[in-house]
Amino acid sequence: MEIVICKTKEEASKLAAQMITDAVKKNPKLVLGLATGSTPVLMYNEMAKAVKAKKVSYKQVKSWNLDEYVGLPGTHDQSYRYFMNKNLFEKIDIKISNTHVLDGMAKDPEAECKKYEEQIKKAGGIDIQVLGIGSDGHIAFNEPGTSLASRTSVVYLTPSTIKDNARLFFKGKEKEVPTRALSMGVGTICEAKKIILLAFGENKQNAVQQMVEGGVSQFCTASALQLHNDAWIFCDEASAKKLKLKKYYAWRSATKMGK
Repeated sequence: MEIVICKTKEEASKLAAQMITDAVKKNPKLVLGLATGSTPVLMYNEMAKAVKAKKVSYKQVKSWNLDEYVGLPGTHDQSYRYFMNKNLFEKIDIKISNTHVLDGMAKDPEAECKKYEEQIKKAGGIDIQVLGIGSDGHIAFNEPGTSLASRTSVVYLTPSTIKDNARLFFKGKEKEVPTRALSMGVGTICEAKKIILLAFGENKQNAVQQMVEGGVSQFCTASALQLHNDAWIFCDEASAKKLKLKKYYAWRSATKMGK
């Protein structure tokens, strides 16, 4: 696990975007795992700038998203498919047919999850998986208590996640947030060849500290990344305040990134 601590979220987002841009240049048929929420938006904007400047092309790239709400069609303005279309896919030259988001309207949600897993395997697995982290340390919709070996499945959202997502997606109306979602599992996520996790803001301090320096536990599902051999955590100073080994992380990441 490599911890990259930047002064601002803007700086961290640029570094993460550059890592993805470089990887796509090296492998134009890269398979991306993508995340929603406010955290990756700055990074997505940087990725779009690189495409506009003709520094990179996503025409052959395929993507799979982490999750989707049960009961929301992709056309719903609060769905994650809609979010991805507006915040990334429509801004780059990726083929929409090459982008995959779980179907929240699937008649058989469990079958949809199984099919999703099979699609990822058929594509050769995720090359780079983008993640955010919840204030309680969860990744995707894998709430505290979720098995670290979990696969893509139907999950139930905790009151804290519903509250957080109401703020981000439903204009503060918690009763409008679906209580179930389809989500990649922790085990599925950790099979990605490389992981890029973004964490910004003081409200993520405890989650980042537990993820990086706490024990590996289902009570902080992001802590499973400690066992991954190529996980990069991009933090701003606010989210990294409680890390005990900040100086070491800064030296190590600078050395690996050739700074």
